[in-house]
Amino acid sequence: MTVDDTGSGMGQNPAPDGTESTENDEDPLALRLEQLILGAERRYTPFQAARSAGVSVELATRFWRAMGFADIGQARALTEADVLALRRLSGLVEAGLLSEAMAVQVARSTGQTTARLAEWQIDSFLEGLTEPPEPGMTRTEVTYPIVELLLPELEEFLVYVWRRQLAASAGRVVQAADDEEMVDRRLAVGFADLVGFTRLTRRMEEEELGELVEAFETTAADLVAAHGGRLIKTLGDEVLYAADDSGIAAEIGLRLIETMANDETMPELRVGMAFGTVTTRMGDVFGTTVNLASRLTSIAPRDAVLVDSAFAEELIRTREAPASETAAAEEAAAAEKEGEEPPTYRFALQPTWQRPVRGLGVVEPWLLRRRPGGNS
Repeated sequence: MTVDDTGSGMGQNPAPDGTESTENDEDPLALRLEQLILGAERRYTPFQAARSAGVSVELATRFWRAMGFADIGQARALTEADVLALRRLSGLVEAGLLSEAMAVQVARSTGQTTARLAEWQIDSFLEGLTEPPEPGMTRTEVTYPIVELLLPELEEFLVYVWRRQLAASAGRVVQAADDEEMVDRRLAVGFADLVGFTRLTRRMEEEELGELVEAFETTAADLVAAHGGRLIKTLGDEVLYAADDSGIAAEIGLRLIETMANDETMPELRVGMAFGTVTTRMGDVFGTTVNLASRLTSIAPRDAVLVDSAFAEELIRTREAPASETAAAEEAAAAEKEGEEPPTYRFALQPTWQRPVRGLGVVEPWLLRRRPGGNS
C-alpha cells in the first residue's frame, strides 16, 4: 500500500486514466471470489482510500502492512470495507482509546492470527470440499458456489469463537491482583516435544509426516483446553502451553505423556515446565520462565516430565504434591493416630541432579510423576 503524498504509484504500470491496475492480468474467477468474499468491488487506490478515511498515507500504510498485506503501489484494488477499517482504527486513536502504536499492534495481531486461519481453511478445508463431484467438471466451477454457501456460516462461527475467547481472556485479566500482573504474570509454562522428529522427517513421506504433526497438534490442543490450560502456539514437533495454576499444568503434562504413550503411531514425548513471572505480548509469552521450560524439555528423559524448583515449590505449597515421600508417610501416620483421613496428593516429585543450563546458570530439575492413589 506504499504511496507518496502526491498519490504517485510505486511498483505498478499506470493505466490510461492515471491509476494503476493489475486486474487485466488476474484470473476472472479469482476476482469474482474476491468480490464475493469482500462484498464490494475494487474502487480505490491506496492514496484515495487514505484520503477517504481521513488519515495520512503514512498511517494507512502502517496499518496495511501491520495487517500482513503487501504494498500494491497505486493499483485500484481497495474497497469501501478497507476505507471503513482505516476509519475505525484511526477513530480509536483520535478518541484516545488507543495510542497509535497500540492500534498498529491491534492490526498486526489480528492480521497474523487470521492469516493463519485463512490459509488453513483454504489448504485443508476448501480444497477437500471443492473436489469436482462429477466427471468433466473443473474445481473452479465448483469453488464459487461452495464459498458462497460457506461464507456466512464461517463468518458467524468466527465471531462466536472470538467473543468466547475474548470473554475468557477478559475474565483472567480482571482477576489479576494489580495492573502490573496484567502484563507480567506468574504462570506455569510447559513445552511438549516429540522425540526424534528430525530423524522422522528423513524417513517418512511428506503426507505421512503432515498427518502425524496434525494428530499431535490436535491431541495436544484438545488436552490443554479440556484441562483448563491455554495453547500458546504449535511448532510442528513442539507445543507451548500455559496455565494459571501449577496443578493444572502438571495434569496437562502428564496427560500428554500418557496419551501419546498409548498411541503406537506417535513418537515418544518429553515435557518441561517452569513456574514464574511471564511477559505476555500479542498472545505469546516471553521471559526467563519460558526459556527455562524450553531448556528443561531438551534435557527431560523420554516419556517424562521435568519441572523447575519454583514449579515444585508451588505444587507443594498448594498441597498438590508432598515435599517428600517421607513427609507424606509422617502426615499419614499422624492422621491415622488422630483418627482422621490422611491427606491425598495427586503428584509426586523426585529431585534430580543439579546441572548447568545454558544461559540460565545451575538449576535443580524435579521429575514429576502421578502419585499412586492420588486423584486425577
